[in-house]
Amino acid sequence: MIYTLADVDFVQPTRNFSLAYIILDSIFIIGFVTLLFIKKKRITALWSLAGGILYFIVDFGIFYGALGSRAIYSYTFNAPTNTNLLDATGTGLVLLWMSLSYGITNFAFIWLWLSKDKHALEYTALIVIFWICCPLISSFISNLAPNITCFQTTRGTDKYHGVMGLIMLIGYFIVILMNIFNKKGEKIPIIRLFVIGFLVQFLWEASLLVFGIRSQNYNGDFNRQLMTLLQDSLVETNLGLPYIYFIHKAVTNRYDDDMKPKKLDINAD
Repeated sequence: MIYTLADVDFVQPTRNFSLAYIILDSIFIIGFVTLLFIKKKRITALWSLAGGILYFIVDFGIFYGALGSRAIYSYTFNAPTNTNLLDATGTGLVLLWMSLSYGITNFAFIWLWLSKDKHALEYTALIVIFWICCPLISSFISNLAPNITCFQTTRGTDKYHGVMGLIMLIGYFIVILMNIFNKKGEKIPIIRLFVIGFLVQFLWEASLLVFGIRSQNYNGDFNRQLMTLLQDSLVETNLGLPYIYFIHKAVTNRYDDDMKPKKLDINAD
């Protein structure tokens, strides 16, 4: 354990990563967004960037600013117990990177699979393979440069998981009731939405846990590690899938992914 908050709740997600990890990840994110634009997936790219901005507003503005549930500490790789609490500026910069990183990849993942993009699997594999390899490469670099700066991010969940649950409940109730009362036409794919929402969060949560970035403050408590993995995966991205579905439907009915307007069928009823 490097550091814990005084008011620890049972599910308290943490991450430990070095400056090398941040640099490698930033290069990947820039390359990934560039690839989307090159392949004329402009709406996917812009949606992904919007996801990063949304994550930052939530993480810095709400979790850190309003609720005080977020804290970030710095230390050097060879002295993990000598931690320093970052001020608002330092916290904001780290959270900006984190938000853009996971906001962009998560929202791209969601949009591509909702669109049933023919290369959705390849883009997902690109993201997941990077998530697997980045911790290994950054750890190698950190061992070569033991004075490198590292960070630990931590947040409590007791102050907002209930609100997240309510948002998720309302969203899924809406799509379920719409299907129940829909006597004709295409039904909303509820299972598909839930699976996408779960997997988006689970894949990066699992990679963080397996490669030692997630939950180092749990002292090997497998139950807490498992509960953090499952609770975050079931709720934290899934809560937005019903609402994202309606946004996706409205946008893709009018535009293709290259932002070209679709021709409307004037003979449609």
